Amino acid sequence: MTTELEQKPQESLQDNLKQVVALLHKHKLVEDLIHKQSGPHQDLVETLVHRQHLTELQKRLDALHSADVAHILEALPLADRLTVWHMVKAERDGDILLEVSDSVRESLIADMDDQELLAAAESLDADELADLAPDLPEDVVAELMTGLDAQERERLQSALSYEDDQVGALMDFEMVTIRDDVSLEVVLRYLRRFDELPDHTDKLFVVDQAGLLQGVLPLKRLLLNDPDKRVLEVMADDPVTFSPGDDVSDAAQAFERYDLISAPVVDATGKLCGRLTIDAMVDVIREESDSEMLNLAGLKEEEDIFAGVWRSVKNRWAWLAINLVTAFVASRVIGLFEGSIEKLVALAALMPIVAGIGGNSGNQTITMIVRAMALDQLHPDSARWMLKKEIGVSLANGVIWGGLIGVVAYALYGSPLLGLVMTAAMTLNLMLAAFMGVMIPMTLVKLGRDPAMGSSVMITACTDSGGFFIFLGLATVFLL
Repeated sequence: MTTELEQKPQESLQDNLKQVVALLHKHKLVEDLIHKQSGPHQDLVETLVHRQHLTELQKRLDALHSADVAHILEALPLADRLTVWHMVKAERDGDILLEVSDSVRESLIADMDDQELLAAAESLDADELADLAPDLPEDVVAELMTGLDAQERERLQSALSYEDDQVGALMDFEMVTIRDDVSLEVVLRYLRRFDELPDHTDKLFVVDQAGLLQGVLPLKRLLLNDPDKRVLEVMADDPVTFSPGDDVSDAAQAFERYDLISAPVVDATGKLCGRLTIDAMVDVIREESDSEMLNLAGLKEEEDIFAGVWRSVKNRWAWLAINLVTAFVASRVIGLFEGSIEKLVALAALMPIVAGIGGNSGNQTITMIVRAMALDQLHPDSARWMLKKEIGVSLANGVIWGGLIGVVAYALYGSPLLGLVMTAAMTLNLMLAAFMGVMIPMTLVKLGRDPAMGSSVMITACTDSGGFFIFLGLATVFLL
């Protein structure tokens, strides 16, 4: 039987979002018109129209994947978001809550009562509950625990005992295990007893009677080898494994490096306690990328774009305050050379160029250094070489582009000495930007901070103040 998805091309996320927004707009428009009119059957008409449009909206949502519904919820203002959320079938609430961002999830949970939260969580596995539990009220989590069987409760408690950045918090407990002394034919018959295999099953895990991992049997080896062979003969006995305490960033890099789809998680004794899957690692990579972008801009956390004004202010104020202080310092640097600027007005027109190009160059250096640190490509022995290289690059760029802008300054103001000062100032500021671009993230790491945290703000402060001081200082010495 051909499914609806096979009958027509899958619509894009934006198409689905536009259709949902159009239905919401149509519903509001008709509702407003009815309110403006009066009549004996107004309540009945309003109820019918209300049901018509919301029913159409619900049909549209029912046809979408949970991840697509999550995307739509994130793209709607709070009032519309809650309208759509109320249209989602209760049995899908748990899956959608797992898909939305943390900030949007908070707004949805705040709109649900305890019974709705319990119903949403009941359909989830232990590893999924572990993702959702930190955002749920404590009394809901306690009641949820009492409703689980002993095995699920133990699994949930195990997952919650690890930090968010540890493998144990993300491992999946649904997996297929086999013994190494059975034939492949027996394994095939065993698999046919399942209604479906756990998601992202590309290998079976071979364990002994004590549950110790002996190896893995990739499905392709199972299918391509003689069914009479034993598992021991065809399994891989040296798989990539992880410990529950391992860092998830390292695990994500290993998944990328070795092209893994799933991998076993074993404890200190070698006992199989779970598995990691590619979908969890993709989420880790995406979240780290998002976090790095936010940290570079000095944002504390991921922000719901439709959050209230005060919440957004609290998320942004800290680094704006720091930026205000650094901007004031830069203005004081300019104030030191007010007399020079009054005597040579051209300085006021040219000094933003020196500061601006330095800031851009510094941000390039910081972005590259932070990325290298995230990939574990930069260590203390190579940091000194990296610093020399970046200063060399900035020196070359300063001579080339500083020389170009120096020629432009000479052509505009007829002063060859001003052109030379411009070239020297730009070169020195680019070298300062390179030095600070390497040192800022390295210093943050030594202090135990995220190397991306506010780096963009700090490098801009350094290149602005430094650029103004260098350019105006050179101009005061050589031109006045």
